[in-house]
Amino acid sequence: MRESLREQQFGPIWARDLNDVFADVAPYYDRANVVASLGFWNSLRNGFVSTVALQRDARVLDVCAGTNAIGIALLQREPSLEVHAIDRSSAMLEVGEQRARDRGFHIESVISDVHVLPFPDNHFDIVTLQYASRHLRIKQVAVEIRRVLKPGGCFYHCDMLRPANPVVEKAYYAYLRFCLAFTSLLFQCGPAALNCKRYFIDALQMFYSVEEFSVMLREAGFEDIQAKAVLAGMIGYHRARKPA
Repeated sequence: MRESLREQQFGPIWARDLNDVFADVAPYYDRANVVASLGFWNSLRNGFVSTVALQRDARVLDVCAGTNAIGIALLQREPSLEVHAIDRSSAMLEVGEQRARDRGFHIESVISDVHVLPFPDNHFDIVTLQYASRHLRIKQVAVEIRRVLKPGGCFYHCDMLRPANPVVEKAYYAYLRFCLAFTSLLFQCGPAALNCKRYFIDALQMFYSVEEFSVMLREAGFEDIQAKAVLAGMIGYHRARKPA
């Protein structure tokens, strides 16, 4: 039911507007996140990356890879990884490819809709997805991720989620409204991003809590699901395994 409501409410925005939004924000995306998180962005990223269990020569897919922050961080931990990145935004991936090259890493990049992943079954040891689920038909994407994972492979997820505590939730949305207004002014956002400021709050209000996201992963066919609520549930880390 939640996925149907999200599709009904936001489907036109996902299809029509988000490419322009991310083309607008790509040049300053990482810097804006550092500002909006009060300087905790790198710490939150590192906290998520530390949950990923790595083995030499593992094949990794980063879904909605954006500026390749996760792929680069994983390669810094284990340079033998074969990392693939997929994102629908060519502007974001262009920034990400340059960031990887600047650090001496190679990441195979594909521009594509992530709802139907252009990879064979049972192909990846690890799949990651971060800070994009609110803009997706996420259960459909989770099923696709399960398909491309090898049996026993793991899916690692991180995103802003809806706090279960209503007091925290209300304060969270108030802070995000301030952040969106402030970063829009500071980085001189273009009209595409400015027009979606309300959407970013609305999408979060209709999204999942940490526990609800765990339930969705179970319904998508994953097992051994582990979850960690960060900042009182404003952010969640999840790990889920494809049955062997």
